[in-house]
Formats: sequence, structure tokens, C-alpha cells
Amino acid sequence: MPKVILIAGPTASGKSALSLNLAREFGGEVVNADSMQVYDCLQVLAARPSEEEMEGIPHHLYGAVAPDDAYSAARWCEDVLPVLQDVLSRGKTPIVAGGTGLYFKALVEGLSPVPAIEARIREEIRILARQDGQALYRLLEEEDPDMAARLKPGDRQRVARALEVLRSTGRSLLAWQAEKGVAPLTQLEKLDGVARIVLMPDRQWLYEGCDRRFHLMMDQGALEEVKAVQHLPADLPAMRALGVGALRAYLAGELTLDEAIIRAQTQTRQYAKRQMTWFRNQFDAWNHCSEQQSESLFEKTRNIIINN
Repeated sequence: MPKVILIAGPTASGKSALSLNLAREFGGEVVNADSMQVYDCLQVLAARPSEEEMEGIPHHLYGAVAPDDAYSAARWCEDVLPVLQDVLSRGKTPIVAGGTGLYFKALVEGLSPVPAIEARIREEIRILARQDGQALYRLLEEEDPDMAARLKPGDRQRVARALEVLRSTGRSLLAWQAEKGVAPLTQLEKLDGVARIVLMPDRQWLYEGCDRRFHLMMDQGALEEVKAVQHLPADLPAMRALGVGALRAYLAGELTLDEAIIRAQTQTRQYAKRQMTWFRNQFDAWNHCSEQQSESLFEKTRNIIINN
């Protein structure tokens, strides 16, 4: 029976290429676990594999969501379960690859069972978040001080989420987070184990790769992608893709193009550092791979999968 292979890691660590090689080796199909690559815009900036790069290997949940859709980890869990079950039912190996740690945590451990938010409340909160983030945070401090104390005032997305959950359900998000839902992996049939792998390359090597890749993205049309979506609200999840904010600032005349590129590269390196710290702390029981060359990385992960 086939296994499920999980490939997590920071941006620019080689997850897509590795997943493709493993798919060839184990008769696999690749399943996206990256919160930016789910969107059907920003293919270049999100480093979403193109049809040519997929080389005929089936890829699932890539470019499947409109950019104005506030997609979530809960939605991803709902979408990924039938995909994994379908791949397994055909005797294939699902290779779940991405850099969004929450997606993997949700897949393996389950999410808190927060009910759907009332549409009217969500819209009210989101409008306020766009208009005055500080006022939004003050409301949360008044209505749910314990939750507010755990959040940064400038983190509009999480503040808005906490407030809308409180007002829609009558319970603090803290209370909901204390409960765990059913992990999608436990619901799969015809499953013969799970191989958990997280890529942890040398930090300097990774930073240099981030810088090179952004220059390549610019050559491949990153600026044109941002022009096509610059009318969308900046607080949408898709608009938080690395590089979007800096290039929007350039288009608004707030930065030169060189300044925008430097800012985007800096933000990408900072994000990669946060990812590595998070994976190191949260995925300590996973198999960590520090190999940087594609051949040695493939051999290391291949042996892990076979011996898992």
C-alpha cells in the first residue's frame, strides 16, 4: 500500500524539484501545501510550478482559488482530504509539499472546530480592519483582553479573525483553540504509513538562493503579475505573497524599482528565517534534511521514505 510523503521547508529550499523527483521514483502525485500557491494569480511570485515544470506529473490544489478569496487552513483541510483519498485509491503516492507550516500541522494534528463565521459579521470586521487597524485592536482588547494580549496590534488578519470568531460564536478563539478537530490523515484509507520530511538547508545558502530567485522572478514577469492585481485590497491573503507589497509600493511611486527589489529580497530572507525557526521548533520529530545539492537531497529523502 502507498504511503503519504510530507515535504515541508522554507521558501527557495528546493521542495518543488524534490517533490517532482520523488513522484517519478515512487509513482506519486504532488499535492500543494503552500498558502500562496493555491491562488490562480501570482504564479511567478508564489513560485508555483508551471505546466512545463510539472512535466506531466499530476499536481493538485495549485492555482485553484481566486485571489479575492480569503482561503484558510480549514478550507485547505476540507479540500485536501478527498484529493489524498483519490490519489491513494488509484494506488499512487501522494507527495504533499509546501512551506505553510499550519497546513501540515492541521493535516497531521487537526484544527480547532471553529464554526463558520456569520457573513454579516465577517464583512463588518474586514471593513473596519481595512479602515483602522488600531481601532480594531482596541475593540478586541475591550471584548477579549486575553486573546488581544497574545496578538500584535499591527497583525490585522489575526486580530480580525479573533474578533469575528468572538462575535459570531460567543466564545473566545482561545477557547476554540483548546479543542482539536479530527486530523485528515487519520481519515485516510489504504494508507501504509507517513514519511515526514522537513528541509533545513544552510541559512546562508538559502538566503543567497532567495536573492537569486527574486531577480529571476522579475525577469519572468513578477511586476506584470502585481500590476494585474493591484486593484485588490492589500489585506487579502493573496496580496501578502512575498514581493507583492514592495512592488505595489514601486507602482505607487513610493519606491524606486531597485529599492523595491531590495525590500522584497530582505522580506523573503526574513520570512525564510522565521520558517526555519518555526519548523525547527514545531517539527522536531520529523526527519530533518540539511543537504543542499539536489542529488544528495534526493538520495537522503529516498532512503528515509523507504525505511520509514
